[in-house]
Amino acid sequence: MHRARTAAACALALLCALLLAACGGSAATDPSPSKKPTQATLVLDFVPNAVHAGIYRALAAGYYGAHGIELHVVTPGATQDPLSLVDGGRAQFGLADGSDVATQIDRGGDAQAVMAIAQRPLGGLIALRSEGLHSPAQLQGRTVGITGVPSDRVVLETEVRAAGGDPRKVHVVTVGFDGAQALLSGRIAAFTGFVPADGVQLQVQGHPITPFRLDEYGGPGYPGLVAFATQRLIASNPALVKAFVTATKQGYEDTLRAPAQSVEDLLRLNPGLDGRFTNASLAAYMPLFSEQGKVPFGTLRAARIEGLSAWMLHNGLIHAPITPARYGTSSG
Repeated sequence: MHRARTAAACALALLCALLLAACGGSAATDPSPSKKPTQATLVLDFVPNAVHAGIYRALAAGYYGAHGIELHVVTPGATQDPLSLVDGGRAQFGLADGSDVATQIDRGGDAQAVMAIAQRPLGGLIALRSEGLHSPAQLQGRTVGITGVPSDRVVLETEVRAAGGDPRKVHVVTVGFDGAQALLSGRIAAFTGFVPADGVQLQVQGHPITPFRLDEYGGPGYPGLVAFATQRLIASNPALVKAFVTATKQGYEDTLRAPAQSVEDLLRLNPGLDGRFTNASLAAYMPLFSEQGKVPFGTLRAARIEGLSAWMLHNGLIHAPITPARYGTSSG
């Protein structure tokens, strides 16, 4: 499930940022008078939002600087930018949907996850509560909007089939990233989207939703958002990778303890964000960061990676199984 919103100006700004190392939030302090911090770039998966609260908390608190990193955070021009820029060596770290990392590995890319940001898939089907839908199977005979990427159709088919319905009886239309607008206009009965983002946005706007989450209807409980690097960097500079992971964990652990402070940091470093939506969205993300306290933040679980690989292989999204060891550095 991708969020491709390509914009020429955004892409140009991103390239300039990477060349000049002067874009995005950055907070660093020299760990010692004699050693300068290591410059590193993190490419977000999307524009700054609530799921990144721990990163901006770590920036504001100086955690990256304390671990010897001057981190520059940049916004992608398109969904595939984090994967292509990191794989091409133009950035050290990136964020991406866990399934996108698997796809890149399957295509021969060098990406490897270094930590999980969200423990469960972020996406699924979203309908308005006023439609009275209680199961994805009720979408038979109705119209559902997808963005157009292959994984969206697989998500729809997985959920409808798991609920006892026939996916062939669902009328599918491509709406790009205008699913919420199409839903409100009555053109579709549901759309594939990110529940803590698209779904929460609808609710904040006064439109209660009924979400059908992928891992609750036949899909794997894979990490919905991961931080990744390349195998090359992990092998050549393990100290940098370890420092990045440690500082990022500190930021998210702060967020889990005191979300209000992280929201304050996020809004201060990104003043264009809507405070009401950001608070509501973070509340939806919080249970996913550590699966309601059941899993230490950042953990990559081998069984979840195996489940993701099997699901993607079965549905033709990848061509060969991906082992947990190849997928991530700390699967357990």
